[in-house]
Amino acid sequence: MLLPNALTGLKVIELSAFVAAPLGGLTLAQLGADVIRIDPPQGGLDYRRWPVAADGTSLFWHGLNKSKRSVAIDTATQEGRELAQALILAPEENGNILLTNFPARGFLDYAVLAARCPRLIQLTVTGDRQGRSAVDYTVNPRLGFPGLTGPEGDDQPCNHVLPAWDLITGHLAVIGILAAERSRRTSGQGQSVSLALEDAALAMTSHLGLLTEAQLGMRRDKYGNYLYGAFGRDFLTADGERIMIVGLTLKQWRALCKSTGLQAALDALATELGLDFGREGDRFLGRHGIADLVAAWCRRHSLAQIIASFERDGVCWSRYQSLQQGLQDSGPLSLMANPLLTMIHQPSIGNHLAAGLALQFSATGHEAPRPAPALGVHTAEVLSEMLGMNDAQIGALAQRHIVMCAA
Repeated sequence: MLLPNALTGLKVIELSAFVAAPLGGLTLAQLGADVIRIDPPQGGLDYRRWPVAADGTSLFWHGLNKSKRSVAIDTATQEGRELAQALILAPEENGNILLTNFPARGFLDYAVLAARCPRLIQLTVTGDRQGRSAVDYTVNPRLGFPGLTGPEGDDQPCNHVLPAWDLITGHLAVIGILAAERSRRTSGQGQSVSLALEDAALAMTSHLGLLTEAQLGMRRDKYGNYLYGAFGRDFLTADGERIMIVGLTLKQWRALCKSTGLQAALDALATELGLDFGREGDRFLGRHGIADLVAAWCRRHSLAQIIASFERDGVCWSRYQSLQQGLQDSGPLSLMANPLLTMIHQPSIGNHLAAGLALQFSATGHEAPRPAPALGVHTAEVLSEMLGMNDAQIGALAQRHIVMCAA
């Protein structure tokens, strides 16, 4: 018999926008928590964020708010702010948890809220630890990453599209909330947890050795599509497909040598260069010569031939493709074949694939993702459930445009 999800019973109030905080809320919701997102009746800052469907519906917003409940409150009004505070502070055995990336002042001032509810846990995501605004596109330049990205020899900075620090920060927010909740179980006391996007990025830069590398005066250049510190690069096949091949570990390297039949040629190259390709660092030093041999081999083989050879020998590789191509692929390794994805119906978007939780728990099994809520669809339900309001009281708030109750 499967057990309830790990966080079933936990209640979290979320006031947020964009990536990190909504991702934290999404992850908590997919772990079983009851995550209630509060937005203005007209939608928050990210309600129309691209990518969008043909009618302007934000695929971004709906993607990050699956499995949550939506409450629409006009927090620009004093009455709306008091209502939001009431939900945050409502007596709930496993509640009084606030996740936000809005400034912790005014009606979200932790000191003011905690004076009324000492067991409150409030995790606030900021741009930097001074509370200033920051996003991946501003954090990366401060840490030098655009100077490491792009073609070899190019002295222009090159940004990339993946919001890596937002994604890491979103999951750190989950860890922070769960750690504080565990502490509260013992002490009964809540706490404020601050999490800066720039700090998350700086911490990872340190953990990966890049900070120490810079401190030691070691300059890292751009290496294009080469894998830094070992062997890996993109190659063209005989039929014009582009693939990525990686020989990071010794096992991966040996599989590549076997599958391509280049062992003797690569051994000769290593001897000529005075290197030992059994060491990953030496494979990086000899990358250009290795790439010449592998490129010539790839040009003599079609993608189908390469797939057969690489899959047989366990080579670490991948085909460059668009997401559209990945969805059209019908092979056993296709995106469509991954049980992480489930077809759901999202009103205003239609049927589409959505990802559930990437973690797999043997005790609870796989839970399919639930669509994102319509804005304000749970307003009446939540106000009644958490604050004991009746239909007349909720209706009066709606008439004054303090709340919005979607059908």
